Amino acid sequence: MSETEVSPPARIGAVLFRHRGWLPILFLGIPLVAPGTMSPFRWEVGLVLIALGELVRLAGVAAAGTVTRRRSRNVQRLVTYGIFAWVRNPLYIGNFLAWMGFVTISGVLWFLPFAVLLFALEYELIVRYEEGVLESIFGREYLDYKTCTPRWIPRPPKGEQEKGEYHWGEALRSEISTFLQYIVLLLAFWIKSKVYVQAGATGFIRSF
Repeated sequence: MSETEVSPPARIGAVLFRHRGWLPILFLGIPLVAPGTMSPFRWEVGLVLIALGELVRLAGVAAAGTVTRRRSRNVQRLVTYGIFAWVRNPLYIGNFLAWMGFVTISGVLWFLPFAVLLFALEYELIVRYEEGVLESIFGREYLDYKTCTPRWIPRPPKGEQEKGEYHWGEALRSEISTFLQYIVLLLAFWIKSKVYVQAGATGFIRSF
C-alpha cells in the first residue's frame, strides 16, 4: 500500500467510499423537509445544474467504463484521456452539480453553503482514499498524471492528448440507477411544492 492510502484521511475516506451511494440521499433529507420558497425559476436553474452534472458523469463513465463506479484493486488501466485529461474526478464534480441542483429546486437556499461544505469534506476524504489506491496500483504513472491534471477545477490539457474509446451505451446502462434516483427525488420535491402551496392556501383561508 502507498503512504497516501494508509493515512488517517484516506482511512476515513474508505469508509465514506463504501457508503457513498446513500450519503447524498440522506443529505437531501434536509432540503426535502425544511420550508423553502420553490419557484419556476429555481426549478429551471436546478434542472440545468442536474443535467450538466449528469453530462459530466456520462462523459466520465463513457471514457473509463463502469470501472469508475467501483474503483478497486481490480482496476486494469489508468484512464487519462477525454474528460479525465481535464480533471481527475469528473464523476464527483458531476455529483456535486446535480445535488446542488436539487438543493436549488428545494428553495432552501440557506442550506446551499452548508451543502457545499459537506460535499467538499466528504469528497476530499473519499478522493484521498482513491488516490492512495491508484498510487499503490499504478505508481509513477499515476503520480505523473496527478501532477499535470487538476483534482477539482477543470483545466484544458497541454500538448498532444491520448486517444481512447468511448462506450456511451455502456455508460447509459450504468447510469440507469442514477436516473431512477433523479426521478424519485424530482417527484418528491414536486410533491413538496404542492404540499406547501396547499398549506399556504389553507392558512390564508383560516386567517379570514
